[in-house]
Amino acid sequence: MRPNIAAALTIVAFALAGPFALGASSCKLAKIAEWRVNPEASRLIVEGAVNGQKVGILLDTGAYRSFVLRAAADRLGLTRQEARGYRAVGVGGETYVEQTIIEEFKIGQAVRRNWRVMVLGEQDLGRAYSVLIGAEFFEQVDVEFDLANGAVRLFQAQDCADTPLAYWGGAVDVVKLESDNTGAKILVPVKLNGKPLIAELDTGSSTIVSQLVAAQLGVTPESPGTLAAGTAIGLGAQRQEQWIGNFDSFVIGGEIIRNPQLRFTNLQVTVPAETGTRLVTREEIREMLLGIDFLRAHRVYVARSQGKVYFNYIGGRVFAPPRRASDPPRTTDQ
Repeated sequence: MRPNIAAALTIVAFALAGPFALGASSCKLAKIAEWRVNPEASRLIVEGAVNGQKVGILLDTGAYRSFVLRAAADRLGLTRQEARGYRAVGVGGETYVEQTIIEEFKIGQAVRRNWRVMVLGEQDLGRAYSVLIGAEFFEQVDVEFDLANGAVRLFQAQDCADTPLAYWGGAVDVVKLESDNTGAKILVPVKLNGKPLIAELDTGSSTIVSQLVAAQLGVTPESPGTLAAGTAIGLGAQRQEQWIGNFDSFVIGGEIIRNPQLRFTNLQVTVPAETGTRLVTREEIREMLLGIDFLRAHRVYVARSQGKVYFNYIGGRVFAPPRRASDPPRTTDQ
């Protein structure tokens, strides 16, 4: 059974303010937590603690499970044991899976004790964060990304049915949440050069397009104007080449962006799975990731309670500016 860390954490968390009503309806929003983040940073990192030691905690909706980085586990003095029957694959290839027990884990005002958690990662990604909170946490709650005000907020909606939940007012767009076989990912419909795609809202990455999708749209590493953009690194030991291509248009809801320059790379991974005693694999293709750069330019409310995403443009460049191949590699945690 998949661990439900959201339920475990919110048992000891309390509402920061009483539920507030929206309009004349019976709909009420109860704020569970508000986490402070640096709106200018390349990652959504909040402060926390592992066994009394302060750590950074990465909020990564693109990662299926929560885990501790292997190098961080060693620095924190955590005992690692083999996690039999588990495999992890993402950008950078496969990573060996272990597990550990954290006696006391704190994030904001919530505490979890004796948390059995996975340990992953073939590379030391630095000391900015030690623990990653993944999609299986965020699928349990409504979450608001308000990076302009340096905040990520968690909500529980009560009796809201179809009441608009973008409580801050103003002109707000809305798209439906798409579903996949896990139910954990935040998936939304978009169009790139007029082609319908399913994009994943991934707070652990910048916006990036599948190389396969880019090729279908006529954008390849050999296309005029395409720039080499170095490599992306993830949990595995491999590095993925990436490029910046010129596209005609990007559409989400009623928002249209003309002539965006977007990174593209191989987002196709081989996912191993065991069927009885036979090891099989399946190919998982992610068409597009909407990353932290998109969130900086928007205020976004992911309403799991309604199967919708509310958002509005607040200013600034929507997609990360082009970078040179000589720049340091980006990390993409999958």
